[in-house]
Amino acid sequence: MMMKIKAPAKINLSFQIIGKRADGYHEVLTRMQKVSLTDTLFLERTKSGGLAFTCDDLQLQTEAESNLVVRAAETFLNNTKGLSGEGLRITLQKRIPVAAGLGGGSSDAGAVLQGLNRIFNYPYTMQELVELSRPLGADVPFFTSDYTAVMASGIGDVLEPCDDLAGFWIVLVNPGIGVSTRWVFEKYALTRSLKNFKVTGFQNKDNRDFSSSEMCNDLESVTIEHFPVIGDIKTKLLDLGAEAAMMTGSGPTVFGIFRETGVAPGKKAVILDDLSSEFGSKVFSVENWTGA
Repeated sequence: MMMKIKAPAKINLSFQIIGKRADGYHEVLTRMQKVSLTDTLFLERTKSGGLAFTCDDLQLQTEAESNLVVRAAETFLNNTKGLSGEGLRITLQKRIPVAAGLGGGSSDAGAVLQGLNRIFNYPYTMQELVELSRPLGADVPFFTSDYTAVMASGIGDVLEPCDDLAGFWIVLVNPGIGVSTRWVFEKYALTRSLKNFKVTGFQNKDNRDFSSSEMCNDLESVTIEHFPVIGDIKTKLLDLGAEAAMMTGSGPTVFGIFRETGVAPGKKAVILDDLSSEFGSKVFSVENWTGA
């Protein structure tokens, strides 16, 4: 029996770096929201044994051994009693742009772990599955969890669920260039100043309301310096009526948030067409991910 599972993208409504650990990872504070732009995975047990992976993105197909989807599947099979030698076929249909700051690879890995947990009759609780996912990458625990929105600390893997972004229409604009997360962090000149940081959401569990005035991304200036089109996209989104616009993660994707009450009927299509004509086809109208 084949299982179909969706893997959602995410946006970082805030992303701040507060230090660097001895192991080279950065300590961060970030608010993440899953959104409705998704990849699709098909998982199927096979009798032949071994792991077969196919993808409609040729580059990911040729790099299968290092792909997070394959690593996630191997992690699950190798750590779950009785599954040694189990056969598995995974097919990935990509829609989330690669190296875009949207967490596509991490989401695919999380979806594989969730899917395999279902296929093999839930040998892990959600928290156990999240723990299993930690070695795969900083964002993978979020995508492995059932949470749709979190405030995250540590390297982004210590999760506190929070309210979803409410009352906004979200537009994603990807300029069609790939940006390595490692490269951006290497370029980032680390400071320990938190003078612009609003920590209330992390200190007070009852204070989770979102305010666009708190949006910030410490990596944005680094990526914009090398890819100024990011700044152009931000300006365009604001000119089109977005309440706020910011790069997500390490970029280069920019998102704009528009008050639903401020977007007249029919205006959404005009905004999307305007953005596509200037920045290309990777413009997406999204909403909060509901897990459907």
